[in-house]
Amino acid sequence: MPKDIEGDTVDIRDFTVTDEKNLKLERFPTSLKLDAELRPEYERRLADNKARIEALQDRLYAEARESVIVILQAMDAAGKDSTIRHVLGGVNPTGIDVRSFKQPTSVDRAHGFLWRSFGALPERGKIAVFNRSYYEECLVVRVHGLWRDYQLPRRCTDMGEKRYFEERFEDIRGFERYLWRTGNRVVKIFLHVSADKQRERFLERIDDEAKNWKFSESDLSERMEWNEYQRAYEEMIAGTATERAPWHVIPADQKWVARVLVSEVLLDVLEKIDPRYPELPRRARERLADCRRALTDGPAADVDHEEG
Repeated sequence: MPKDIEGDTVDIRDFTVTDEKNLKLERFPTSLKLDAELRPEYERRLADNKARIEALQDRLYAEARESVIVILQAMDAAGKDSTIRHVLGGVNPTGIDVRSFKQPTSVDRAHGFLWRSFGALPERGKIAVFNRSYYEECLVVRVHGLWRDYQLPRRCTDMGEKRYFEERFEDIRGFERYLWRTGNRVVKIFLHVSADKQRERFLERIDDEAKNWKFSESDLSERMEWNEYQRAYEEMIAGTATERAPWHVIPADQKWVARVLVSEVLLDVLEKIDPRYPELPRRARERLADCRRALTDGPAADVDHEEG
């Protein structure tokens, strides 16, 4: 585990939610306020964790028995993209899928809110990263009241907001129970950024021409709903956190700290899976021995013939 400024161990369990009915995000820090002198130590820790993650992912892919779904949710400018890049950038591309859940299309809206998630589920042996996810149903849809305009039977929407989203939480818990039962581990990360840090990063995007493309005027309108989003996140995390699919509320004001903590979470899950390279049956091992002899002493040893 990494250390904080006073040398104490930073335990990822301090940021993990499995069962908390009246969750308040203010109880979780947005920053550990670590001195910059600790950054090299944290970057070394991240490098060590990445190497271990890459080795375990190779075994996970070879074994093809379980898969891992990493869900990243956050307010804008919390660092989702950079977290993916720094924590999983070295993983073999054949063993990872990254899916960004953009605004639903008309086809998506003609189905249930979990419909497009099924098509994004990974094959066994892979890691899938959902940059935003089906949880948007409990966030932007709630904050902007979009659910009231769904083309659904009245029995599906003729109710108060509280009950509607309690039913959504129930649907998600059931979906994630299904994922567990079909060989998937769900890793849920909420990058917890402060309003002050978001403002700072928005200004940086405006002032730096290389980052202008990251900023949209809609970011400002969403920021104006900050308190509503915080309430939606609190109820969503409390309503969907379970022992098998907990939430991890990661302080995100210092990106170099957040990346290490996210890597700790993922590494912990992979170590619990403990994937192994498949062991070939005796007959297959004998065939490998025959192939080896063919490559060392047999007809396959030297195929570099001169052209006639």
